[in-house]
Amino acid sequence: MKPFAYLAGTSVDGVTQAVGGTPQAMFFAGGTTLVDLMKIDVLTPAVLVDVNRLPLDRITVEDDGLHLGATVRNSELAWHPEVRTRFPALSEAVLAGASTQLRNMATTGGNIMQRTRCPYYRDVHAACNRRSPGSGCDAIDGVNRGHAVLGTSDHCIAVHASDMCVALAIFDAIVRTRRPDGTSRDIPLVDLHLLPDTTPERETVLDVGELITEVIVPPLPWATCSHYLKVRDRASYEFALASAAVALRFDGDVIAEARIGLGGVATKPWRARDAEAELAGQRPSPALFAVAADAALAGAVARRDNGFKIELGKRTVVRALTELVARLG
Repeated sequence: MKPFAYLAGTSVDGVTQAVGGTPQAMFFAGGTTLVDLMKIDVLTPAVLVDVNRLPLDRITVEDDGLHLGATVRNSELAWHPEVRTRFPALSEAVLAGASTQLRNMATTGGNIMQRTRCPYYRDVHAACNRRSPGSGCDAIDGVNRGHAVLGTSDHCIAVHASDMCVALAIFDAIVRTRRPDGTSRDIPLVDLHLLPDTTPERETVLDVGELITEVIVPPLPWATCSHYLKVRDRASYEFALASAAVALRFDGDVIAEARIGLGGVATKPWRARDAEAELAGQRPSPALFAVAADAALAGAVARRDNGFKIELGKRTVVRALTELVARLG
């Protein structure tokens, strides 16, 4: 690990100005991804600006929804009674990620900003446009079993690793930030992460020094009818091969509205709006769920090793919807 300076932040404006005005400075919260990447020289910040002392570690219920502070630990988020009751898919998604020890350290903001687990990104000797723009992408012709089939480009096929973000995507979550100039902005989570296109090194719309301060999950009464399903190689401490966050609103026995998010198969948290449209106005059935699943994976592009993810993604959507309907009796 290369030497770095450490700064303990005492105010939101202070830390944004410190990172915005210091070359190679980075925010530090739980460090569950950042420290790992520093150890292998993938990230080499000159300064770590600690945000843990800032008043961003609360979950509050307000008129415009559930406010999740950026430094709320994942364990607290997952087990919070308001989250478990009103947004069960969010609780399930967080509990499906990492291990208990990591969830005790990882934060809401850090989870959103976590870097890809692509092994080529994490190997400084490999070609990776996300880590070293213009160097190429070894994953495209290499071992790519775990890589994305949706939202890819000729420059990057790295999958986005977050479970939490998939659930937040279906609930229309808003990410609130503060910039170094003191201004704030609200960004829909579905618009926060960028597709790789020709600039995979730019992963989000955030500016240098822009800090996530909280996430707002708007009130959605029927979010109580939601579920998160994660399919992986082993039952614990493993990233998704495919995952689905689903929510349904019924009018009698007809699906009036649906939400579907996909994880493990895309380069960003993926909202499957075409699949949602297939469900609206229909009665639930295995055949209908299969149609929606086909729509969710439409446009998927397989590489040498990851073509199985297309069928697996479809089956994950069908199973998630089936399990959710079964819960309703």
